[in-house]
Amino acid sequence: MMVLQPPAAGSLPVVLAITGASGILYAVRLLRALLAAGRDVHLTISPSGAAVTKQELGIDVSLRQFDPAPLLNHQPVWAARSRQDLGAAELARLHYHHYQDFMTPIASGSFLTAGMVICPCSGSTLAGIAHASSSNLVQRAAEVHLKERRKLVVVPRETPLSTLALENMHRLSLAGGIVLPAMPGWYHGVQSLDDLVDFIVARILDQLGIDNRLISRWGEDQLSGEQTEMGGRSAEEPT
Repeated sequence: MMVLQPPAAGSLPVVLAITGASGILYAVRLLRALLAAGRDVHLTISPSGAAVTKQELGIDVSLRQFDPAPLLNHQPVWAARSRQDLGAAELARLHYHHYQDFMTPIASGSFLTAGMVICPCSGSTLAGIAHASSSNLVQRAAEVHLKERRKLVVVPRETPLSTLALENMHRLSLAGGIVLPAMPGWYHGVQSLDDLVDFIVARILDQLGIDNRLISRWGEDQLSGEQTEMGGRSAEEPT
């Protein structure tokens, strides 16, 4: 009997859902980073996610006839770094699913993934997942990742947080989800808004185990200096 080996974790696709919370630019940057890292991405967008995309980026998203180009090519007016166009091979790794399509692969636990990210994650989406009452593909795919014990990362941005929202986050965390609020740090040499966006995206990629160099890590300079100092010593020098 032929035994099939499961695919390596580093080759599995990532599910990305965009819902109706502020912070769509985090999702756009994450999507580009995932494709650039060679990952297949299965994308789904809620109607509220499309509405917020129009509000924040000025991009009309058709959920029936989705065109990824406006999202992937979006360049904020304040961006300090220019965006490089993605190649045909990278774009071919993007797979879109309508939010009402429960027959799509990501609605089933038999479809293997490296994890799922909901970025940004609205309060209603969080509540639906926390109470196992899915009403669309976003919530169904999230429940699949929880039941299969796969990585689920939700990125809420709203502030302040109500007691009910905190309770939903607590429930999700107890079920195995990762709550990663869009709260960028300022300790990595921030020089532009790009750096703040990249901080959150880097932390999401870290949760998925995807190597990235989007930010300077805490203590990296010190470690680099120590290694340089050690490398400069002769064999007779005491340590």
